[in-house]
Amino acid sequence: MELTQYSIILVNLEPTIGSEIKKTRPCVIISPDEMNRHLQTLTIAPMTSQSKNYPTRIEVNPNQQNGWIILDQIRTIDKKRVIKLLGKLSAKDIAKVKLILKETFVD
Repeated sequence: MELTQYSIILVNLEPTIGSEIKKTRPCVIISPDEMNRHLQTLTIAPMTSQSKNYPTRIEVNPNQQNGWIILDQIRTIDKKRVIKLLGKLSAKDIAKVKLILKETFVD
């Protein structure tokens, strides 16, 4: 399975502690392809089907299913947590992710 940046993957996020997002859920790969090819880890942003409108959460509609990318819960996982590949973000959604990441971590 090719794990590339902005792919949507199903990930087992358990075990968690405290306020970390739980369960097996879709996640977006945030780490760049060069890292994804050479490391045994991925940096991901979990997704959820329900969320409040918050500046670090992006509403998306991959595969005609409403969801939210939770950029305030970014974490690094081992590739062994990945269950399967679900799809890829659209160019429009990728642009939104890049903008929020830049506003949150760069500016």
